[in-house]
Amino acid sequence: MTDEMNDTPTSDESSVSSGARPARRPVLLVLLAIIVGAEALVMAGVVLWLVVELLTDRPASYETAMAILVLAAIAAVFLAFVAVHTLRARPWTRAATLVWQLLQIVIAIGCFQGLVASPEVGWYLLVPAVLSLVLLFSPTVVAATRRL
Repeated sequence: MTDEMNDTPTSDESSVSSGARPARRPVLLVLLAIIVGAEALVMAGVVLWLVVELLTDRPASYETAMAILVLAAIAAVFLAFVAVHTLRARPWTRAATLVWQLLQIVIAIGCFQGLVASPEVGWYLLVPAVLSLVLLFSPTVVAATRRL
């Protein structure tokens, strides 16, 4: 008994075997991945800064300082993972990017108000978050990351 259906190449396999070039990534998808990757690098910088602060200053609570450090490290790894898989046009990255950008917008709004308001930091958080949301819902990014 032979399985002829499994021996025939799919359309993806035939295009690779015939030497055809795979479809190019949309520019807006690459731009979105660059923004998320830059956010990952910034979070990695925050993790390094937190480590230096933990080693040089005495925190009021070591448990809280370690918890914030671990959460920042998880966020940096998460963002790097999302950036890589955004370049691979994985459908789940849209939801992950949306959640992160909404959290970033909430933090940015908090930076604009309060007793220790820092509007400069708020703008640094708000601008890439809004740009990412615009890119995230652009038709080319949605089409590139659509599950078939």
